[in-house]
Amino acid sequence: MGLDDEQRRRLQDQALDIRRDIVEITHRSGGAHIGGGLSVVDILVLLYFKHLNIDPQRPDWEDRDRFVLSKGHAAVAFVAVLARRGFFPFEELDTFNTFGSAFGMHPDSLRITGCDASTGSLGHGLPMAVGMALAARRLGKTFRTFCVLGDGECNEGVVWEALMSAAHYSLTNLITIVDRNRLMIDGPTEEIMSLEPLEEKLSAFGHEVLSVNGHDLDELSEAFDRAERVAQAAEGKPVCIVAHTVKGKGVDFMEGQVAWHYGSIDDELRRKARASLDRSSGDERSSEEVLHG
Repeated sequence: MGLDDEQRRRLQDQALDIRRDIVEITHRSGGAHIGGGLSVVDILVLLYFKHLNIDPQRPDWEDRDRFVLSKGHAAVAFVAVLARRGFFPFEELDTFNTFGSAFGMHPDSLRITGCDASTGSLGHGLPMAVGMALAARRLGKTFRTFCVLGDGECNEGVVWEALMSAAHYSLTNLITIVDRNRLMIDGPTEEIMSLEPLEEKLSAFGHEVLSVNGHDLDELSEAFDRAERVAQAAEGKPVCIVAHTVKGKGVDFMEGQVAWHYGSIDDELRRKARASLDRSSGDERSSEEVLHG
């Protein structure tokens, strides 16, 4: 079912607020993987505020959908989403990347409420997600597992082994999303280790492949709905959604810039980033109203 106007507006507001959160957390903490955090926001918002069957009041509910952020370096976005979804008080993020904090550069499932898997060693997330999907089947559970990969992460051979396993076991309860922003830490993916033709490769590995604009909430929502329909088909395949995104999305001087894979923000860059988000959104609320109102 597509988004109605009210749902779309609410989700757009959430995405904007979380991008503002990312800027603030990066400024306050002294640095974060901000580029890939900004690119994945719309995907996380659709999942956590519409499609995932979860209950923040019962984070260990055994029938909840599972989520694995395989590109764990985007934790700055993930923890902001978890906080805004109600898994823990937002103020706890004031300690992000400080000594002794639960919130480091990569998510720790033993310390962060609502986090299903510790990630950051690239390539490990999808194998864990395959295991979760297999466990659901063995236990007779109906929960789904969603896994977000970075495109640079797809250089890892274990990713393709996990894709083969998912297809071999017909894991229609597993939905893989590739954040295809075309930039990795060392440069453009197609210069470092070409992935193209990515959709064709994923299809050849036995997946139902959907290619969408990763910042279009309607396209993303329809892709998740399509994944659900495939899961219910008699001979369905695992679904892989290739979400075409922009690294640094929403902050004009960061967009498409590999230098912002990781970075710090001083007071002036913070001001510029917030102003860019305000302009790109057309939101009548100022950043100060959102963050402190």
